[in-house]
Amino acid sequence: MMKCLENIGRYASFWGPNPRSAGGGSAVGKTSKWKLSTKKAAISVLSAIKTLANPHTSRNHQKPILIEQEHRNEFVPYQAPSELPFYGRSPPVYPAPTANGTTPLWSHPHHLASLLVSSLTLQEKLNLTIGHAGPCVGNTAAIPRLSIPSLCIADGPASLRGQEYVSAFPAGVHLAATFDTDLMSLYGRALGREFHNRGVNIALGPVAGPIGRIIKGGRSWEGGGPDPYLAGKLFGKVTRAMQEQGVVAVGKHWVGNEQETRRRWDWDNRRHAVSAEVDDRTLHEVYVWPFMEGLKEGMGGVMCSYQRVNHSYGCQNSKLINGVLKQELGFEGFVVSDWDGQVSGVGSANAGLDLVMPGKGFWGSSLEEAVRNGSVSEERVGDMARRVLAGWYLLGQDRGYPERAIWGNLERHGVVNVMEDHGGLIREVGAAGTVVVKNEKGTLPLGRKRRFVCVFGYDAQVKASPWTNRDRYGGGYEENYGWETFNGTLITGGGSGSTAPPYVVSPFEAIQHRVRKEGGILRWDFWSGNPTPYLNADACIVFINSYASESFDRKNLTDKFSDDLVLNVASWCSNTIVIVHSTSIRLVEAFITHPNVTAVVMAGLPGQESGNSLVDILWGDVNPSGRLPYTIAKSEQDYGAVLDPAGAEDEDFPEDDFSREGVLLDYRAFDRDGITPRFEFGFGLSYTSFSYSSLHTTVKPRVDTNMGEWPEKNKEIVQGGHPDLWDVVAVVTCHITNTGDLHGAEVAQLYLGVPNSEKDGKAPVRQLRGFKKVGPLAPGETRQVIFELTRRDLSVWDVVKQQWRMRRGEYKVQIGASSRDLRLETVIILE
Repeated sequence: MMKCLENIGRYASFWGPNPRSAGGGSAVGKTSKWKLSTKKAAISVLSAIKTLANPHTSRNHQKPILIEQEHRNEFVPYQAPSELPFYGRSPPVYPAPTANGTTPLWSHPHHLASLLVSSLTLQEKLNLTIGHAGPCVGNTAAIPRLSIPSLCIADGPASLRGQEYVSAFPAGVHLAATFDTDLMSLYGRALGREFHNRGVNIALGPVAGPIGRIIKGGRSWEGGGPDPYLAGKLFGKVTRAMQEQGVVAVGKHWVGNEQETRRRWDWDNRRHAVSAEVDDRTLHEVYVWPFMEGLKEGMGGVMCSYQRVNHSYGCQNSKLINGVLKQELGFEGFVVSDWDGQVSGVGSANAGLDLVMPGKGFWGSSLEEAVRNGSVSEERVGDMARRVLAGWYLLGQDRGYPERAIWGNLERHGVVNVMEDHGGLIREVGAAGTVVVKNEKGTLPLGRKRRFVCVFGYDAQVKASPWTNRDRYGGGYEENYGWETFNGTLITGGGSGSTAPPYVVSPFEAIQHRVRKEGGILRWDFWSGNPTPYLNADACIVFINSYASESFDRKNLTDKFSDDLVLNVASWCSNTIVIVHSTSIRLVEAFITHPNVTAVVMAGLPGQESGNSLVDILWGDVNPSGRLPYTIAKSEQDYGAVLDPAGAEDEDFPEDDFSREGVLLDYRAFDRDGITPRFEFGFGLSYTSFSYSSLHTTVKPRVDTNMGEWPEKNKEIVQGGHPDLWDVVAVVTCHITNTGDLHGAEVAQLYLGVPNSEKDGKAPVRQLRGFKKVGPLAPGETRQVIFELTRRDLSVWDVVKQQWRMRRGEYKVQIGASSRDLRLETVIILE
C-alpha cells in the first residue's frame, strides 16, 4: 500500500497537488470541498487505477479518472494515463530510519538535538520542517521560547549568490581541472568562511549531481565532472573545508539529476518529469560514489532532486532516501527538497524527506492532520526536526554565530565585506584549472618576445550590461534561455549555481596591462567575425566561449560564428592562439589542426580573476598543470547515446536508460569502444617535461586489516557507509622527475583494472583511483609519489549481496599523465 501511494502522488489532491493548478492541494484527505475520507479516497483512486490496468489499452487512450477536486470552484475530471506498469521499479523501503548519532562525529549533536526536540510541541516540530518568509533563499522557523533562530539557507556552490562584497569563485568543473586536493580544500575553506561571516547557516553546495552524464547537460559545470573518483575527491574536500568554517554544507542533487529537459513535473501541461532508469550497480559505482566522500566528511545536508528515478520522484523515493542514503550510508543529517521539488505530502514524509523549501509545500497544517490521523507518525516528524537541529549543533551554530547579513539590492544597509584576500586564491585556482591542449612552434609562454599582440573575439571583454538580474551575473532565467554563447567573457554558467562577482578582470584588461608594462602595442576587435588583418602582429589571441545554464540543455558543442572567427584570423595570422572559456565540453575540430593555430587553451570558468589567471599562464608566470576533467571527442557522434537529453514533448512517462552505458561514462566508454578522442580525460600540457620511474606496490598484511572479499558483517554502519570501505589495503609508489628546463608541476594519475573485467562486460578497462599534483619541481628534481588504495577503490558493487565486494585475482595498476598516456604498469594480486 505504501509503495502504491508513493507512485500515485499525481492522482488526487489528498496525496499531492491538483495537477491542473499550480497551487493548493492537501497532504491528507480534507479540504473545504473534499468529501471523502483519506481511506475512502485511497480506495477510490486505487480502484480507478485498477480499472485502467488493461494491458491491451494504449497508454495515451485511456478513460479519465473521475475524482472530485476543487479547481476554480468547480469539479473537473483529471485525465491521466496509468502509472501501474511502472510500480515497483524503485523498490519500497519503509519506515524511514531514525538518526541516533551512531557516527561518533554526530553523537553529541544528536544528543543535544534530542533533548531540545523533546521540549517541542507538535506544531513547533512541524514548523521546523517547512520554509518560511525571510531574507534568505530559504528560511526555517524560529522558536523564540527555546532560543532557536531561523536558519538562513543560501546558494550556492561557487559564491554567496546575489550579495554584495562577496567573491565569485571558479566553477566546480574548473576546480576539478586542477587535480589538486590542496586547492580543493583551500577553495572550500574560503567559500565556507564567506557564508559563515555573513551569518548563513546552510550553504547549498557542493555539487556531485549532475555528474555530467549528458554531454549537452545544462548544469554539468557545477560539479566535478563525469569521473566519480575525481568528482568525489572534490566533493569531500570542499565539504569538509566548508564545514570546518561552521557552515552546513548541503550536497546536491541526490541523485540522477543529469539533464534540464523535462526535469520537473510540468504544472501547465500536466506532464511527468523524466525518469532516470538506473540499475543498482551503476547507481552505486557512478552516482552514489561521490556522495559517499562528502558523507564520510560529515556533510550535514543533502538536497533531493526534481526528476524521477525508476519512476519515483526524487524527493519521495523511499529506496534512494530511506534505503541508500539513510540506511546503507548511515546519513545523520537532513534531506531538503530542491526548491518546489516536493510532489506529495504523506508520500515524501514517509520516504525520508525532512525539510521542504522554500515554503510549506504539501505539509504545514496538512502534515499536522496526517500525524493526527496516523498517516505519518509523530516519531517521523520528530526525526525531521532532530536532523535539522543536529546540524546546527554539529557546527557550533548555537554558540555566538555571526549576525545574518543578507539583503536585497533595494535595501539600504551597512557594509559587511567578507572577501578578505580570496582574490589571490581565486587567481591561483583559475590558473591551476586552465588546460593547455595545443602548443606548437614554441608559441607559449609568450614572454617578452611577443611585443605586438592582437586581441579578437566577444569573450575578451566584460559584458556591457551584465546586471539585468541582480542575483545572477550575465542574466537570469528570464533572458538566458537557449544561449549558446555569452556576449562577454565567460566566468560562470547560469542559474542557481551562478555568481555575483564584485568585479571581473577581463582577459583584455589583463593582457593590456601586461603588454603596456613590457613596452608593446595592441590591436583589438571584440565585435567583428572577420577582424582587420595586421600582418606584423607577433601573436593573435582569439577569445570564444560556450555557455550553459540551469533550466535548459545545450543545443550544440560548437557554434559556427566562433569557429569562423578563429579560421578567419588564422587565414592571415601565422601565430593564432585560441582561448576557449567553456561550461563543459566544447569541440575544437574546426580549427585544431590548422597550421596557423599554434596554441589552444581551455580556460574553463575561472571566476572573477579570469584575465589575471589567464595571463599568468600565457606569459609563463605560472607553468600550466591543469588537466581535462572530461574527454573532448572529435565529433558529437563519438559520445553515443549520452550526447542528448531524453524526453520527447509528447511522452507521458519519459525515460532515460542509464543502464544502457552503465558505469562506462566518458573515457571509460571511449576505451570500451576503441574510439580515439581529440583530447582524453586527464590530458594537459606543461612548458616542461616529466619522466616516471621506480614503480612499487605493497599489499597490507592480513593482520593489519580485513582483506576478505566482503566488509565485516558485525560492524555498525557510520555516515559514509561501512567503515571497512575506507581502510587502506594497498600502497603504490613511484618517482616523478622534471626532465625539462623550467620549474613545473605534474599531475600523476593512477588507473586500476579490476579482476575479470573482460568476462564482467560491465567493468571499465581502467578507472581513475588516484591522482597527485607533484611539485613544482625544479629542473632535474625527483620526488616520490604515494598512492593509497582503499577497500572501496578495489571493490565493485555486488547486486545480489548488496555490498561492496573486493574481488580475488589480479588488479592491473597503470600510472601516467592521462587516461591514455600511461607510463608505468604493474599488478596487485589478491588471493
